[in-house]
Amino acid sequence: MSSTIEAIRAEALFASSLQSSQRPAADEVRATVATTLRRFGIRGCAVQVAGEFGDHPETAVTRMAWALATIRSVYAHRPAARPRYRAVALAA
Repeated sequence: MSSTIEAIRAEALFASSLQSSQRPAADEVRATVATTLRRFGIRGCAVQVAGEFGDHPETAVTRMAWALATIRSVYAHRPAARPRYRAVALAA
């Protein structure tokens, strides 16, 4: 299941200049996503993606599949930390 944040990150990676053939490291992907979001903003990334799907749908599908798979592997879900509870005596 994809989240909104995951989709935004995938759009930013899609809109970036990174290529799948470069096999970018996780740190490079994170830095590129952050830089691209600062450069274009969330809406700007979405506009870039929409433009590519309109102009080059045959390659855009492959690039988005790569971007989404890369984002899912780089930003893997971590189990939530267990809350720490303090023992409390109950009054009778």
